[in-house]
Amino acid sequence: MAIFKGAGVAIVTPMHDNGDVNYEQFAKLIEFQIANGTDAIIVCGTTGEASTLTHEEHLEVIKYCVKVTAGRVPVIAGTGSNCTSTAVYLSKEAEAAGADGLLVVSPYYNKATQNGLYAHFKTIADSVKLPILLYNIPGRTGCNILPETIVKLCREVENIVGVKDAVGNISQTARLAALADGSVDIYSGEDGQIVPIMSLGGLGVISVLSNIAPAQTHEMCQKFLDGDVKGSCKMQLEALNLIDALFCEVNPIPVKKALNLMGMNAGTLRMPLSEMEPANVEKLEKAMKVYGIL
Repeated sequence: MAIFKGAGVAIVTPMHDNGDVNYEQFAKLIEFQIANGTDAIIVCGTTGEASTLTHEEHLEVIKYCVKVTAGRVPVIAGTGSNCTSTAVYLSKEAEAAGADGLLVVSPYYNKATQNGLYAHFKTIADSVKLPILLYNIPGRTGCNILPETIVKLCREVENIVGVKDAVGNISQTARLAALADGSVDIYSGEDGQIVPIMSLGGLGVISVLSNIAPAQTHEMCQKFLDGDVKGSCKMQLEALNLIDALFCEVNPIPVKKALNLMGMNAGTLRMPLSEMEPANVEKLEKAMKVYGIL
């Protein structure tokens, strides 16, 4: 059984002005997501600035998310690292904290071979019992998990069940779907490709857009799952300008700014991320107004 179907939010980690995690606001963001139909919460991913959280903060954020969510929707914890032993440690701790699944990014910087990737992910999976989604985002990691490797992992390792596909190459996604023949749960990791990837058999999205438009992103996926492909496609096209604005600077810079514009107090960013350029803020504000969320 899939961990979830529909729209999972890659949730931001709100912070105080001094850079500390703002747990009170984090609880409010979680409640906002659940109240608006989000199908899963993905915590401590790229959008959650996991790369600049200490290990202690990383695990505390996961524990807090699990506590506040209280079983109402699945919580999928980001536990990847470019160090296999660190990923094993984070994965074990997330399992102990009560996460429902794990999202494990390909090891960045090391540029492992496909054999190395297989060994890395299998080692992590063998250390826990939770279902695992691979996270393929070569634009950030410099490492592409090839379709053949993804299919092999999902078929040979019981608790590796799918992939967050943020490759941005729909032809590669199509090849993955063809090779998998239903053995891989595929989720779009690109908000601009939700409907295209679902049309290839994808189950939904792990979404940045959902941070600011959870009801709409959920509805887009649900319409597709219910057979209203035309309605789903219409929603995808209507969201494209906003999606473009959300990625006009590196994620999560724009989405945190968008939440702040909505009065949702996502707070500051941790260095080396920097505040959004004024011209891009103007573009983002305009897109949010046209979309009807500001």
